[in-house]
Amino acid sequence: MQERPNAITFKGKPLTLLGPELKTGVPAPDCTLAANDLSEVKLASFRGKVCIVSVVPSLDTPVCSTETRRFNEEAATLGGEVVILTVSMDLPFAQKRWCAAEGIDRVVTLSDYRTGAFGTAYGLLIKELGLLARCVIVIDRSGIIRYVQLVPEVATEPDYQAVLQAVQELK
Repeated sequence: MQERPNAITFKGKPLTLLGPELKTGVPAPDCTLAANDLSEVKLASFRGKVCIVSVVPSLDTPVCSTETRRFNEEAATLGGEVVILTVSMDLPFAQKRWCAAEGIDRVVTLSDYRTGAFGTAYGLLIKELGLLARCVIVIDRSGIIRYVQLVPEVATEPDYQAVLQAVQELK
């Protein structure tokens, strides 16, 4: 498996990402993730919509929580042609509990806890932590990656305006 040392940092400490670097203009890898009820969800099932994939290390951390709440708020203004997914290694039960406690009702949370296949296919699995790197990916209606924002420091939020601009260009 491809290793990308020093790809990101966590509080200044360099970390290694496993898997290939994401590129725009290529088909999004189709992976199977776990929904909050443990059912399997294929990423391809969201084709036909513009898809924002917000990848976070853990919903139970301040930055990930803030990011997911922000995307939940933005979802209200984006319309039905856009779906927002938040992917983490959190257990589906923890995701469901967190969403209920935070009032998250417009973002679909999915878990990569079973195999880490999403993390390695998208080059976002952090070798040292067994968590996913913070990244936002925009996939068009036909399943092509159109925007990638790998956040260089895990403990910081993404550039939301850049993500929303990429989405507007696809609507």
